[in-house]
Amino acid sequence: MSFSFIHAADIHLDSPLTGLEQYEGAPVDKIRSATRDAFKNLIDVAIEKKVAFVIIAGDLYDGDWKDYNTGLFFITQMVRLQKEGIKVFLLRGNHDAASLITKELKLPDNVFEFSTRTPETFVIDELKVALHGQGFHSRVVNENLVKNYPKPIQEFFNIGVLHTSATGREGHENYAPCSIDDMKEKGYNYWALGHIHLREILHKKDPVILFPGNIQGRHIKERGEKGCTFVTVIDGEIDEIHHLTLDVLRWELCEVDISGIDRQDEIIDQIRDQMEKIYQAADGRFLAVRIRIYGTTKAHHELVSAKDHFINNVRALALEVGMGDIWVEKVKIETSYPLDVEQLKSQHTPVAVILDFIHNIGNDEEALIELLREFADIGQALPYDLKTGEEGFDFSNPSLLKQRIANVEDLILYYLTKTEGDVNAV
Repeated sequence: MSFSFIHAADIHLDSPLTGLEQYEGAPVDKIRSATRDAFKNLIDVAIEKKVAFVIIAGDLYDGDWKDYNTGLFFITQMVRLQKEGIKVFLLRGNHDAASLITKELKLPDNVFEFSTRTPETFVIDELKVALHGQGFHSRVVNENLVKNYPKPIQEFFNIGVLHTSATGREGHENYAPCSIDDMKEKGYNYWALGHIHLREILHKKDPVILFPGNIQGRHIKERGEKGCTFVTVIDGEIDEIHHLTLDVLRWELCEVDISGIDRQDEIIDQIRDQMEKIYQAADGRFLAVRIRIYGTTKAHHELVSAKDHFINNVRALALEVGMGDIWVEKVKIETSYPLDVEQLKSQHTPVAVILDFIHNIGNDEEALIELLREFADIGQALPYDLKTGEEGFDFSNPSLLKQRIANVEDLILYYLTKTEGDVNAV
């Protein structure tokens, strides 16, 4: 018997993509619909490839629904598969655990959900397929669920479905931990895992064990193409495994080394070259790009002191390169000026005295606290958005003030050492 199936996970329907909406003019509609559009792509490809069934290995939802529309959207897509005779097997992960989803809707009869209390097996007799799995009853599951999974059904193609961190992955909570050996010992043919958002093959054969990754990146840490895994089985043996791309909005990091480039117009040209390459690789998808500028350049102080001007020139460039399909999520300026600060500090000049004072302040906790007291009134007067978020400033935190000392030193050096004609601005 030959058949094919799709293994997907971590859909996070209606998850609010972070990092974009805070900017004026951000493509809000594209952002809000990204997870739904990627899920529609999943259903489209399942129908196009005439798969026998689809596996969703946890985190279909992103927590409790705000309203019933999220559930109704999912059911609408399941009905599309129902019309084609395609079954769906899903289990709950940490984001859609039984205890988190308070609203429930009756699912179409082609959708089968694994129990959250004990491992459960679904059998497709005509294909000789057995699927074994257990969902999360609560958000935090610390025990090794694999230990209680049943033995394989002989002469069937056995699939284990599991939401797990496996042996642990950076950036992900260590839920339902287990080892590769734990899974191998069960004697299944394939392990359909979920929870880790980066595609990863843990074991290539007998059994195949893999994370397909999520189907749509949601922030800058989830860069690159996202999608699902397509598996073909011939006479009870895995024949081929393919990654299928589904994402509609792609996150990318554009890193530009501007060492030795001292004119802002030349820096913009360098950014253009990198951005065009990234845009070409995205195959027409909408891009959310973080720009990181680094290197030693005489333009450093100009970039820092006129940061808003430079950032908005970069955003204008992105609109031009992508014809409206590139949005700059953030511009990180991590450059330095080609100046020997230590040598300046060693000289008996007013600049050296100021730098020495700044250095001493940065290492004097009492002085930092006193400075914060001086800033208290300023803190009260600042707009809310300048006191919150990644770029905000906490006027009660001496450690944060200490971190900003380097920026103060930077600006003082700029204004005390710059000479006419040092930098040609855009």
